Amino acid sequence: MNNKHMKKNILIIITLLIFCNSSFGYKYGVYNPRNYNYSTEEGEQILFILDLSNSMNESLENSTKYKLMLRTMSEILPKISPDTKIGLRVYGQRMGFTPIEACRASTLASPISANNAGGVNSALQRFKPRGMTPITFSLKQAIKYDFMGFSGKKHIILMTDGGENCDESPCKFVMELIKIRRDVQIDVIAFNLKDSDDIEQLQCTALVTSGKFYNANTSAELLKGFDKSIQGVKNVEAKIILPNTK
Repeated sequence: MNNKHMKKNILIIITLLIFCNSSFGYKYGVYNPRNYNYSTEEGEQILFILDLSNSMNESLENSTKYKLMLRTMSEILPKISPDTKIGLRVYGQRMGFTPIEACRASTLASPISANNAGGVNSALQRFKPRGMTPITFSLKQAIKYDFMGFSGKKHIILMTDGGENCDESPCKFVMELIKIRRDVQIDVIAFNLKDSDDIEQLQCTALVTSGKFYNANTSAELLKGFDKSIQGVKNVEAKIILPNTK
């Protein structure tokens, strides 16, 4: 092979490598769906996955993080159109007799349906913060079972005050998920979370699914995070939105 042909082949290989890398973004293998449109034949479904681990009993702003979350949900639920199908999954709502049982404490508290703001709010009142933080298990259950029978975009709004402490990292899970499913968007609201490793894992979870990440250190920022996530349900571009970011 002469030098001219060799240089041409090398150029082709480099071009293919650049194209493959750019298809998955720069960090965490982010899938950026420039040419992908979610089906909207049945509209959009929103599933709230909310943290009821024991740390939600911690004090914040002369209250507890749990009570601040309840107050925030009571404010944002009426803003959702009755035509939008919404549901609620909670995790950490019980301890269990063994660590394995505690790490499977995740339940669909209110199935996804239209005109369900009252049902979600009532269901949330029935639980108290008690246990662990099985985020990845909850995501797996939600994607496998909670959206069963629905087509179109599946929008998860995950709120947590801690990182995964049971299963594999949620970041690792969603990186595998997008290889077979691209109809799921996960927005993550980290509530009063300080651990940098946990924050990085949760940022990844949002970004890989073209969702948004909100770092909420106060009840006002928690409300803003929920509000922006609900308002932005049609958005499919990956973003990180931090407090005080315009």
